[in-house]
This record gives sequence, structure tokens and C-alpha cells, in this order.
Amino acid sequence: MTGLTHRQAEILNIARASGRVMVEELARRFEVSAQTIRKDLNDLCERRSLTRIHGGAIIASGVENLAYEARRFVAAEEKKAIGAAAASLIPNGCSLFINIGTTTEEVASALTSHEDLLVITNNLNVAMLLYRHPRIEVVVAGGTVRRADGAVVGSTATQLIGQFKVDYAIIGASAIDEEGALLDFDYREVQVAQAIIANARSVMLVADSTKLRRSAPVRIAHMTQIQTFVTDQELPERLATICHSKGIEVVEAMPKGADIDDVQADAQEAAPEVAPVVRLR
Repeated sequence: MTGLTHRQAEILNIARASGRVMVEELARRFEVSAQTIRKDLNDLCERRSLTRIHGGAIIASGVENLAYEARRFVAAEEKKAIGAAAASLIPNGCSLFINIGTTTEEVASALTSHEDLLVITNNLNVAMLLYRHPRIEVVVAGGTVRRADGAVVGSTATQLIGQFKVDYAIIGASAIDEEGALLDFDYREVQVAQAIIANARSVMLVADSTKLRRSAPVRIAHMTQIQTFVTDQELPERLATICHSKGIEVVEAMPKGADIDDVQADAQEAAPEVAPVVRLR
């Protein structure tokens, strides 16, 4: 990209490799002040190469998502807290869909102490996390496996999802706009997500606050189609109003000043023990 200083180009390369960059880390790496790095980040944001987050910046989105390994590093602690909080809302003895995404995978990680679950997923990473646990039955959707992240997408996966009617759906989104639209990048993935939403009694969206500062081209659904939104911090006023007006439960998994270990411990203690049973449609 023309017009960048050598340092700004390097910052952009680091962000592309890891998904995000932090001011203090960059200041140490380049041996300059934090103020200098903030100016670099602001310049890159003005070019729409990066998007600012608290303490740093992430790669700006457009028509293509970040690589899977990079997404895992973005808001990693927040995703762990969201996963623990979401899992605490899932009772034993129930059925659920778990969709594609690094945040939904954190929910799966936090479900491993649950019992008598039936999990239907189109996410091979989720299946690998859960299949070893004897009290959790895993059904994997068939179809084309996306090499980039282990997602199973396409019409075959959608058809299998349609054979179930489950208690809960755990879904993610690549972006959420201020009007409440849930957005993603791959229309094939979106088709599976829409089938998941249509075949669940209760839909739980799990997404960290960086998703509120991104954009993506394909519409999954609208906030009004979900019942619970688990995120890491307080929502912007407009989105909070939508949730409040539609009776959507909003769970802040990591309010300011919270410690991740305390959040996860509290979530484990709060885990429900009784729930309904799912049946094939």
C-alpha cells in the first residue's frame, strides 16, 4: 500500500498475521512512544486498513474474513469469558446446535463438564472438543469441509440440521451492525446458520464487542430472532434499545474490571442442572 511509512507497513503485516495489534506491544517492538504508535494506528484506520479497539487495533473487514488462526487471537480473553457465561446458561440433559466460529468453540470448551447433552454441529473443531466426553453425544453435519477452519457448509449440512428440533442454538456472527443485523462472509455458511436458527426453540448469540465495529456482506438474521445475547461488555445505546424493546436477554460476560478466572469460576457455579430433552423432528 503506497504512502505508508516502513513502520506502518510492518504494523499492518503484524496485524494481518495475528489479527490484532496492541499499542504497548508495538511501542516496545519498535522502541518508540505509545503516542507515536497511536498516531500510526490512527493513520492506518483513516485508510480503512485497521479498526481501533481498546488498547490497539484489528484488521478492518470488508468482503473477506480474517484467517482462522488470526481470529483466534482477536479478543481471546473476552471469548473465553463469553464461552463460560454462555455455557452456564445451558442446562444438563438438553440438545443444542453449535455453529461455526471461534467464540462458539469457546462455548463448547466450557460445556465439557455438562452431562447428557446432544450436540449437533457443523464445526469439526467443536466435534473434536466434545466427542471424547462420554456424557455428551455429538452429531456432525455432513458436507464439504472448509479447509480454512473446519466448517462443514453447503446443502447437505443444511438438510441434516432440518431433521432436528433442539432446545438451544449457539450461533456467532462476523459482524453486527447498529440496526441489529447479524452478518457474515460466506453465503453457504449463512444458509446453515439460518437453518440452525429456524430449528431451535431458543437462540443464543455469542459475540464479543469487536464484532460491533466490523462489517460483512451477507445477512444471517436480525437480533429480533434471538432470545439471548452473550457478549463481553455493555452494548451501544441503539443496539441495547433494540434488545430491551424485544425482550432479548443480554449477558455481559466480562464487565469492566472483571478478572477472567473469576468470571469462569462464577459461570461454573451458576451452571443449571435440569433441562428438557430433545427429539428428532
